[in-house]
This record gives sequence, structure tokens and C-alpha cells, in this order.
Amino acid sequence: MDWSLLTCARKGHITYAPDEPALRDRLHVGTPTGQAWRCLRCGTYVHGEPHGQGPADRAPHVMRGRELRDAFIMRFFALERVIRGLAIVAAAYGVWRFSANRGSIQRVFEKEIPLLKPLARQVGWDLDHSRVVESIWHVFSLKSSTLTWFAAGLLAYALIELVEAVGLWLLKRWGEYFAVVATACGLPVEIYELTDRITAFRVGALVINVGLVVYLLVSKRLFGIRGGKEAYEAHRRGESLIEVEQAATTPHVEASG
Repeated sequence: MDWSLLTCARKGHITYAPDEPALRDRLHVGTPTGQAWRCLRCGTYVHGEPHGQGPADRAPHVMRGRELRDAFIMRFFALERVIRGLAIVAAAYGVWRFSANRGSIQRVFEKEIPLLKPLARQVGWDLDHSRVVESIWHVFSLKSSTLTWFAAGLLAYALIELVEAVGLWLLKRWGEYFAVVATACGLPVEIYELTDRITAFRVGALVINVGLVVYLLVSKRLFGIRGGKEAYEAHRRGESLIEVEQAATTPHVEASG
């Protein structure tokens, strides 16, 4: 997939006229129908006036190629974080509502359980020794303050997920660091949960989180990996069309033997 062409088809081309004559000539061509300028994203010649002009070092940074693919992956993780954060917010609201109406819910539960026992026996489910029922009774025995703190903890967790989502969606470096640290801190808990019971949801969540941590560490060169931020920024500049064409206009000096 050509991410540059795909993005230009969706958002339009971006052209720029540098002041430097040699570089200007490499980005401009005259045609019978008028002048055309190379798009800084996909490299296609586009007819019409350039969108901007000035010194080459003031040209806008336009994501292209692999950087666009990386942005798509980052925003995929951001959407996953938004969905997870909203689900946790809903769970926190449910705990708060349960705490406020525990008495009425418990009375309904105590009334309905005896009625469900005959049906449960027909399908081979012993409600008197069910772990699900025992867990529900345990929740009813919790103090209101405990439930309130649990709801507050869920809200704090949801906030972390949503902050991650914002940082990743905006492609901010602080968001990448925040996502790595926050996600890595939660991995031991997810691994411990798998030792208790293996489910497709838990395995999928662990795979996504490990993939996010590894991807960010390696591709974004966080914590000094693969040269750190300087190497990452140099790599970004090296993929810029302006930088590529500017390097082509610089004469190479051969070392004398």
C-alpha cells in the first residue's frame, strides 16, 4: 500500500516553492498548461501555484511513506484505548449505582435465586455451590466505602487509558512515553490474571499491550534505544522530500588518496 498516495487522495496534495534556485528547479517543472510543483507527500507533480514558499528549512514537515503507516498504527492503538477507557468508565458508574442501590438489588436477588434453582438443576448448575453466586454474595457484604474506593480506582484507571489515547492520537512523544510506562506497569497484573484463568479476551489484551510496548520502544527509539530521539528525528528528516532533494543538490566531495 502506498500510504502517501492514499493520504493525498483523501486530504489533497501539499506543494512548496523553496527560495534556493537549485532545489527549486528540482521541485518545479513547466508544462504547456502551466507550472507544476512536486507534492511534498507523494512526489506527484501538481499543476497550479504552490501552497507555500520560502527558505527550505521553513518548509512544512509532511508525513510520508513509513511515517504515515506508523501514524495509522498509533491511532489504531489510540482507538483501542478510548474503547477500553469508556468501558471502564461504564464499569465505575455501575459500581457506584450498585453501591447507592445495594439494598433493593440484594432484596431482588434474594427473592429470585430460589425461583431459579429448579431451572438451574435441569441444566446441571448447582447454584448453592456456584462461584458466580458466591462472588455476588461477597459483593453484597462489602462496605459502601470499599465500593466507593473501587469505583474511584476504576475512574483513575479509565483516565490513564484516555490520556494514553490522546497522546497516541496526537502523535506526541510524551504520549509514547506515557503509553509505554503505563502499559508496562499493567503487564504483571495481566500475566497474573492468566495464571488464574485463560480467556480469549485476556490473551488478546495481553498480546495488544505487549505489541504496543515493543512497537513504541523499537520504532520510536524511546529511552535511548537505537540512538534515541536524535536518531529518530534524523530518520524523520531523512524521509522528507525536501531533505532528499536538497541532498541531491549538494556536491559530493571525494576524499583524496
